[in-house]
Amino acid sequence: MYRATRTPATLRRPAGRDDGDMEQPVAADRDDEAPRLPDALWQRLRTDPTRAPEHLALAAARSHGPAAAEWLAEKRDRYAYGADELALMARKRHVHFARIGGAATGVGGFLTIIPDLAGLAWIQSRMVFFIAAAYDFDPQDRMRPAELLVLQGLYPEPLAARAALDGVGTSVAQAFVGNRLSRDEALLSRLLGMAGRSAAKRVAGKLVPGLAVAVNAVGNSRDTRALGERAIAFYGGPPAG
Repeated sequence: MYRATRTPATLRRPAGRDDGDMEQPVAADRDDEAPRLPDALWQRLRTDPTRAPEHLALAAARSHGPAAAEWLAEKRDRYAYGADELALMARKRHVHFARIGGAATGVGGFLTIIPDLAGLAWIQSRMVFFIAAAYDFDPQDRMRPAELLVLQGLYPEPLAARAALDGVGTSVAQAFVGNRLSRDEALLSRLLGMAGRSAAKRVAGKLVPGLAVAVNAVGNSRDTRALGERAIAFYGGPPAG
């Protein structure tokens, strides 16, 4: 049975180490503003939609891992927060980001479905890395993106997810070949699988004028909170054995 290894969240990878996550690092975002999906990642998702979850998880490791470690160090330097307090703080903050992001993109109706879901997945991935850090799981460990994919329900266990991330195992879907419309349909399908149970209902809601803003804001909050609860249970549960 897989067991996540708890190590100091401030641990840094040795200089020059490359585990193949992405060709270039992604700039870390700030904790006081909603994280924005990087343009390069968006292009990667559009180009290779069937491996969108893997691409996003790897980019998240490059961006959110260092950001989570810095956030944890800053919080603990100033206050004597416990792990549960930090985890709940991270969940609440990212639920807020998801809610305001959903309200903003809801204005565009059906045309904003794909970028909305991609942005939501990016916010949710950041939350998982921050919750892991709160419980002293190194957010820069190479198993964190694999655990993210498991928490999103895309893989049965982290070792299989890590194998797929390394290009050794089976990805969420095989390599995709098709026209632009087909790629968009494939990307929408993958992102719906990542975003949460109410995502499909939000797609329907976008078809009804005037409902998109409310449906998006509430749905994004609900799905992000649910993922946060799973992450807290996974990283904050009693130690095995």
